[in-house]
Amino acid sequence: MKPNILVIGDLMIDHYLFGKVERISPEAPVQVVEIEKEKMLLGGAGNVINNLLALGAKVNVASVIGDDENGKWIKNRLIDKNINLDILVIQEQRYSSKKTRIISSNQQIIRFDKESKNDISKESEEKIFSSISYDYDLILLSDYAKGVLTNSLTRKIISYASIKNIPIFIDPKGSDYSKYLGATLITPNKKEAEIATGIKIKDDESLKKAGFLLKEKYDLKSVIITLSENGMAIFENEMSKIPTVAKEVYDVTGAGDTVLSVLGYAVAKGKNLKEAVRFANYAAGVVVGKVGSATATINEIEEYKKSLHQENSEDFIKDFESIKTLVNTIKQKGQTIVFTNGCFDILHLGHVKYLESAKNMGDILIVGLNSDTSVKKLKGEKRPINPQYDRAYLLAALECVDYVVIFNEETPYELIKIIQPDILVKGGDYRYQNVVGSDIAKEVRFVDFIDGKSTTNIIKKIGKQNDTNDK
Repeated sequence: MKPNILVIGDLMIDHYLFGKVERISPEAPVQVVEIEKEKMLLGGAGNVINNLLALGAKVNVASVIGDDENGKWIKNRLIDKNINLDILVIQEQRYSSKKTRIISSNQQIIRFDKESKNDISKESEEKIFSSISYDYDLILLSDYAKGVLTNSLTRKIISYASIKNIPIFIDPKGSDYSKYLGATLITPNKKEAEIATGIKIKDDESLKKAGFLLKEKYDLKSVIITLSENGMAIFENEMSKIPTVAKEVYDVTGAGDTVLSVLGYAVAKGKNLKEAVRFANYAAGVVVGKVGSATATINEIEEYKKSLHQENSEDFIKDFESIKTLVNTIKQKGQTIVFTNGCFDILHLGHVKYLESAKNMGDILIVGLNSDTSVKKLKGEKRPINPQYDRAYLLAALECVDYVVIFNEETPYELIKIIQPDILVKGGDYRYQNVVGSDIAKEVRFVDFIDGKSTTNIIKKIGKQNDTNDK
């Protein structure tokens, strides 16, 4: 199921002007930027929304915008993304925030802002609070200190969500965190944590002191302090540090939004906090390698993990829902999906050669694996020899296999319907049979097995050796 997440916070426009610098102005000793490209994106809480949508979450938003042209642009972009606007309040005589950045050679030269920083009106505050249904898996507060998350509104939301047992994760701002009292998690960066605690973080000892001071002073279940190139520090019962995984850093704009989004998404999907932090670290590694406010899709995160050679094979064992999300991203990138399936009970040379041949037919190889229940139906009560998790893990460990999905049915037809593969691969013995899924895949191809290489032959050989030893 898609996690249902509510984002509350400051919506804004991230405006980018890209150009080149080749001369100094004759009017003053400043660079002249010749603008070549312009881009406008949802920023602030809008970037949190973009990240959640890229991950495949169901998203709602609660915020306040002005009745100006920037506000209209924000509203229209939310409509384009099919976001429900029931909790979007339009307040007269309020500026909608817009940040304009001038970028040359992948570097920001200058930024200028137009915005309101004063608190939203009491009327707007009441409209937001009274309109929230609290029927969510998780709530994210994206606080940019632009006036939406007032002290009173933030406290009321946290209090009521606590009663409803809904986790609240917060990207905080300012020096006084009292309005976040009782939240599930806050995610300040190192500088923000220093400002909020008055502690200069210069080593693990001072880091630990700052993290637990925040946790205890504001009655927080957990705290995560992001440490830029040094990763993240988690404060639960004890402090633990998760190292960063970024390879190239072009722009850190919006990296905090990505961390908040991915943490929320991962926890809403059932991961524990340490697992969620590792996942968020990979996502942050993806977005800082892009210029401007950026997002990371599930597929980009998976590919990034692979490129670092730090992943566990278990990471590539997927369920039906997660493979559906991955497939959508793969197809958007124009990559060719190859699908095959089988029991793969005792993995042998014939299996590996077959899978390598299948992989060479396209970009992404997805293997459907019969569950233990499915194998018993097909091959009898004595099979499988190896349980489904063991079989899946071994397959996922093969370099030629991108993803493994376990299915319970006797055939993988329902899985094939989800994947909609470009190429369906079967063994040569199926050449003159009706291949399951041939009505869905664009093309069916066959690969001949190596003579004498089969799980059945291996089992027979083991049986004969046991018989001989018994004599």
